[in-house]
Amino acid sequence: MTVSVNKPAILGGQPAITLNHDEICRWPRFDESDKNALCSVLEDGNVSTHPVIQDLEKAYADYIGRPYALAHCNGTTALMAAFFALGLQPGDEILVPSATFWASVLPMMWFGLVPKFCESETDTLGIDPISMAENITEKTKAVVIVHLWGLPCKMEEILALAKKHDLKIIEDASHAHGAVWQGKKCGRLGDVSVFSLQCDKLSPAGEGGVLLCDRYEYFERAVCLGDITRIINLETPQRRLAATSYGVKTRIAPLSAALGLNQLKKLDTHNEIRNRNHRYLSKFLETIGFNTFLGETDVNRVYFEFIIEYQRSDLPLELLLKALEMEGCQVTLPRYPLVHQQPFFQESLFETILRLPGQQSNIDYQGLKLPKTEVSSQNMIRLPNFTGNDNGILAEYREAFEKVITHSEAIKAAFSSV
Repeated sequence: MTVSVNKPAILGGQPAITLNHDEICRWPRFDESDKNALCSVLEDGNVSTHPVIQDLEKAYADYIGRPYALAHCNGTTALMAAFFALGLQPGDEILVPSATFWASVLPMMWFGLVPKFCESETDTLGIDPISMAENITEKTKAVVIVHLWGLPCKMEEILALAKKHDLKIIEDASHAHGAVWQGKKCGRLGDVSVFSLQCDKLSPAGEGGVLLCDRYEYFERAVCLGDITRIINLETPQRRLAATSYGVKTRIAPLSAALGLNQLKKLDTHNEIRNRNHRYLSKFLETIGFNTFLGETDVNRVYFEFIIEYQRSDLPLELLLKALEMEGCQVTLPRYPLVHQQPFFQESLFETILRLPGQQSNIDYQGLKLPKTEVSSQNMIRLPNFTGNDNGILAEYREAFEKVITHSEAIKAAFSSV
């Protein structure tokens, strides 16, 4: 490794980052084809039930390799439909990670399902199969897996546990559009799987979600929950619910569906560029004390976000971030707080929606500790998503990190009394 002799900006040197972030980090990336897709729906005039919705569903079913897909107004409602689709019963316990977005957990509670928080393992940051096994009881009926930041979970161990204990798998693949585990795309690994199409996601539609499954009964229950215009087309006695559904409305807007469909066509190309940029920088960062979660040999990860783990002790994380920021790097802490630590659980606010007479007093998240997850989350750094062709800024990021790490002792000494 070539050692930089340039003085870090935090010690009076010139910042390493001189180039503009705007274009290489721009997301979403829309072009004329996206405008044309939206205009086609607007010109047709049907902006509520346009057949582009079914086109989006077929495209996702074909891309993932599953027979059934149902579009939703957002990923949260798609997750709600997933919990409903499996026919789980009030009081059933569902194993969940805490290191995730809240929508992976909270919607289940509207159906009386009880989250059982598990540790996250450190290789892929997904739910830990060892912790899963320790938390299984006679009430455990399912597990939520989240491919966090685009890293497929430890599926071999999870699938083995699910088979042994007859657990259903709800797969939240909202970070993992295009990721592959052992030749299978994420979104094909759960009994019911969900993608979010929110604007930050790898295949954005503004707002939207897609539920996928292999069994018609799951698809049918998801339709009956809240897609009232589709119930009438069911080929079973459930058609009788066409006037009411189950009382919610989950249908995606056609404009979002049109945008989501067009973005899906560009997903693999967009992922290829993003992966190339992030892997270039990751391979260097691995040599200077960072874990960049490049993925195992049987996994093709994607990058919903560029998260790395700081594994050195030279500088406190806060001082490291300050030094990198002064170099011009856009670095922050990851966006998700741990779910189990939030007031909704710590102040028992969940009791307002989880109504289980005679059982509520037994559900208490106060004092819950997930030490491995809590420690791991304190060492993560979020870098920008480099989504476009490199303008030279990746080399500047490399220089910035190299300067700071090379001069870590001097930086630490200069700020030891601050």
